[in-house]
Amino acid sequence: MNQAILDKIEKEQYRKEAVKFAVGDSVRVHTKVVEGEKERIQIFAGVVIGRRGHGLNEMFTVRRISYGEGVERIFPIHSPRVDKVEVERSGSVRRAKLTYLRKRIGKGATLVKEKAKAVPAAKKK
Repeated sequence: MNQAILDKIEKEQYRKEAVKFAVGDSVRVHTKVVEGEKERIQIFAGVVIGRRGHGLNEMFTVRRISYGEGVERIFPIHSPRVDKVEVERSGSVRRAKLTYLRKRIGKGATLVKEKAKAVPAAKKK
């Protein structure tokens, strides 16, 4: 099949507004859950430990500690099931993948340094 045709089909499936978050950010992912005939929103909050893929196949992994056990979920960015992604806190990390958080226990597993905000310098007189 022609690549131009594939690109055109994929373009229709993309999310309308871009999701802006990075690895190390604490996020709340709102997912649509269908139970029988009813549909509701379920929130999964945690730290983004990795992003992979590009285009329509782009995914991100969120990790959190639930009842003392580490839980990870992988979400497709452009999925219609992912309603929205809220950034609670921006993290400052030096790695593309934070797999080392899997070995950590307790507060150390969720602790990622917060991004320092740039403070404008005071004007000299």
